[in-house]
Amino acid sequence: MKLYTYWRSTTSYRVRIALNLKGVPFESHPVNLVKGEQRSAEYQAMNPGKGVPVLELEDGTTLSQSLAILDYLDRTYPDPALLPADPIARAKVMAAAHVIALDIHPVNNLRVVQHLDGMGHSKADSVGWMVHWMNEGLTAFQAMLPRGTRFAFGDTPTLADICLVSQLYNGHRWGVDMTPFARLTEIEETCLALPAFADARPEAQPDAE
Repeated sequence: MKLYTYWRSTTSYRVRIALNLKGVPFESHPVNLVKGEQRSAEYQAMNPGKGVPVLELEDGTTLSQSLAILDYLDRTYPDPALLPADPIARAKVMAAAHVIALDIHPVNNLRVVQHLDGMGHSKADSVGWMVHWMNEGLTAFQAMLPRGTRFAFGDTPTLADICLVSQLYNGHRWGVDMTPFARLTEIEETCLALPAFADARPEAQPDAE
């Protein structure tokens, strides 16, 4: 498998974690988003959405959108499962994961921030925008968690933990005050103690700058 990725992409980070958790070997193929490599004709032929990640399977099939890729991996490599089997527990994990993947990430995406810059907003405005939406989403995420669990929803990591850890990377990067999110940073520390999470960290990637 080939994973088209960017070291600081939180969506790529999600997929790297899942591949590691499931023990699926892959080749990392960096796509520099800052330099605009995702807008090349060759890359757009693989992913018209002009984003990362893209997972290329052994037969040449390409999959895009991190949540779709994670669903594929969970169905194809079911152990360990990223979602509980119980329908209600599954829905609760998905809802928390979606707070990050669908509420926070889309409005903090690089292309959104670049558009804000292009509209004349200052760097401080753009950072303030990102921090605001991260605070909103992380507050909601934390309130959705059960008490007394090692990971977000139990004693093993799930889709919610994968989305959380990758988003907290951005939170630390852009100066989110983590004081109100002690439960989340505890989960983050627990996750990053696992090689599957630690090896997927942006700083550990071959294209890290």
